[in-house]
Amino acid sequence: MIIVAESGSTKCDWLISNNSGQTQETHTMGFNPFFHQPDEILSNLRANETLSSIAGQLDAVFFYGAGCSSEERNSVVLTALQQFFTTARCHVNHDLNAAAFATYDGRSAITCIIGTGSNSCYYDGETVSEVVPALGYILGDEGSGSYFGKQLLADYLYKRLPAELNEAFVAQYHPQKEEIFHQVYNTNKANVYLASFVRFIVPHKDHAYIKEMVYKGLSHFAEIHIKCYPNYHEVPVHFVGSVAFYFTGILQKVASEKGFQLGVIDKNPGMSLLKYHLAQESVPTNS
Repeated sequence: MIIVAESGSTKCDWLISNNSGQTQETHTMGFNPFFHQPDEILSNLRANETLSSIAGQLDAVFFYGAGCSSEERNSVVLTALQQFFTTARCHVNHDLNAAAFATYDGRSAITCIIGTGSNSCYYDGETVSEVVPALGYILGDEGSGSYFGKQLLADYLYKRLPAELNEAFVAQYHPQKEEIFHQVYNTNKANVYLASFVRFIVPHKDHAYIKEMVYKGLSHFAEIHIKCYPNYHEVPVHFVGSVAFYFTGILQKVASEKGFQLGVIDKNPGMSLLKYHLAQESVPTNS
């Protein structure tokens, strides 16, 4: 029995495959070693009834997460997993690797994540590589949920939202400046808070203000995270993540204008990632 876990900063999808080939799914909060310590991760794992019921029966756990990009940070998550899944070989790797493996179709490709945060990589079937780093929600995350949430909140506070959007925003959230400041500057989950406003943006995606904001953000992402690859116009460019999925139409426009070939767009790549691991003849080592 194996588990594949695909974690962003907001939520983590856990896919369990038993020895009969049956699949079960469960969810927890997202675990990011920039923001969470082993005790908090372990506490949340224990609170999940599905995971607790099988914690001592697993052969392997493959965890891919935002922020899991170095041995030091990976060890934060690995410590909790090893304490919880006592019989399993536990492996922790970057969410970029998960995106690359899940979308791989035998061809070299650029794979992008656009969800709560954003990033990109190049995968040739053997090596996952980056040209430019992800800088996080303060310095980077172009085109992501946190990026758009930050713009929406700023325009609201600056009184720059179109009247009809402002009215709808106030009706839905009753936002107060001090509460916004607290969530952004005094908590360790500001990126998740900012990205939560995608729930407002998506239902209003046909509004001219939203269209323009998303178009500019995704164009900015393409300039930095796609055109940095010398052969970006020659290989497919895949996307995973909710923001990429919800704004497929705008991505198609950006792809046409920037000269790249739009490949797979997968909102939740967990099942594809599970199939990838089930197809492997051996368990990969930690990295």
